[in-house]
Amino acid sequence: MGARRAKGSGVKGRPLRERLGFAAAGIAEGWRREQSFRVHVGIAATALVVLLATRPSPVWWAMFGIVAALVTAFELVNSALEALVDLLHPGLHPEVKAIKDMLSGAVMLAGVAALLVAAAFVAAHAQGWLAWWQGSGR
Repeated sequence: MGARRAKGSGVKGRPLRERLGFAAAGIAEGWRREQSFRVHVGIAATALVVLLATRPSPVWWAMFGIVAALVTAFELVNSALEALVDLLHPGLHPEVKAIKDMLSGAVMLAGVAALLVAAAFVAAHAQGWLAWWQGSGR
């Protein structure tokens, strides 16, 4: 039999505020440790500025929000699982490489989805931007 936890030592049953604190601590740790996470958050912040400047329909806000959340969440999962794998098996091993490659692939696929949303946004708004640019006397 595995080791048993003392009652109340886990996250379950704790107040929501305390559990949200754990989540915030995890995000802060990801920010502190992972440059990739900081880059993804920076890109998401840039997208937010673009949305604020262009004021698109709510569906664009939703799409950008979903892909930004997916990319940053996958980056946190990638970082956490890579750290766990390194802790459990610090040496080089083909399975460790495969695990890390699959995790990186998940982040990349979410990033590709974000790029597709950005490309669709530009395509949907390019004609209006061009008309505005030409009409502004430039």
